[in-house]
Amino acid sequence: MKWRLLMGIWQMDGPFIGKLRRFATLTREEMSLLREATANARKVTARHDLIREGDRPRPVFVMLEGWACRYKILPSGTRQVLAFLMPGDSCDLHIGLLAEMDHSIQTITPAVVATIERADMDQLMDGHRGVAKAMYTVQLVDEGTMRARITSMGRRTSIERVAHLMCELYLRARNIGLTSEPYLTLPLSQLLLADSLGMTPVHLNRVLRELRETGAMELHRSRLVISDPNKLIKIAGFDENYLHRRLRLVA
Repeated sequence: MKWRLLMGIWQMDGPFIGKLRRFATLTREEMSLLREATANARKVTARHDLIREGDRPRPVFVMLEGWACRYKILPSGTRQVLAFLMPGDSCDLHIGLLAEMDHSIQTITPAVVATIERADMDQLMDGHRGVAKAMYTVQLVDEGTMRARITSMGRRTSIERVAHLMCELYLRARNIGLTSEPYLTLPLSQLLLADSLGMTPVHLNRVLRELRETGAMELHRSRLVISDPNKLIKIAGFDENYLHRRLRLVA
C-alpha cells in the first residue's frame, strides 16, 4: 500500500519533484516553479560526459531518466567510480562555489537530463523554504551515501562491500519506483561495479559467486535478484537510515 502511494506521487510529479516531496512539504507554487525549472530537459546518449574534471562548474544537472555516475581518473589511467545517480537525483548543488570540477559526471544509459541555472536555483531556494529544505536534505543524503562508501572501502571485507552496495542500489531504486519486486534491472557492467568497489573484475566475479552460493542474491546479465533479503542485510551489516528511506529492504 505504501509503495503504491509513493509511486502514485512519483508518476504524477516526475522523479525530481517526487523525490523532493519525500523530504519536505512543497506548495503548489513551489512544485509549479520546479516543473518550469526542469522543462528544458534533453535526451543524452549513454557514456556521455555531462561535465568533466577541470571544467568550470555549470548549471545544476537533474536526472529525469536513466543512470549516470560520478568518477575520477587517476594519473595511472585507472578509474574510481564515486557515486551512482538515478532518476530524480540532482548534481552538485554548491559546486559552483569552486573554480573547477574535481571529478567528472557521465551517463551510463541513455538519459533525459534537465539543467537549472545557478541563479534560478539560488532564487528558488532563497524564496521558497520547502524547496530549500528538500534540496538541503537531499544533499545530506548524498553525503551520508558517500560516508557509507568510504566506510566500505576502508573497513568492510570484499563480500560485505559488495553486499552493502547491492542493498543500497536496490533500496534506492525501489524508493523511486524502478521496482517493487525482489529483483532489479541493474544497468551496470561488472567493470563499472568493480571500479566503484575498488576491485578488479576478476575479484568481483569471485565475490558475486560467493554471494550466490550463500543464497542471499545473484547478479546475472544486469539482473539483480535478492533471494534472501535478511541474509544479504546480515552479510552487509546494512542499516538504511543514511538514505532517509520510506521503504525498508525487509518489511
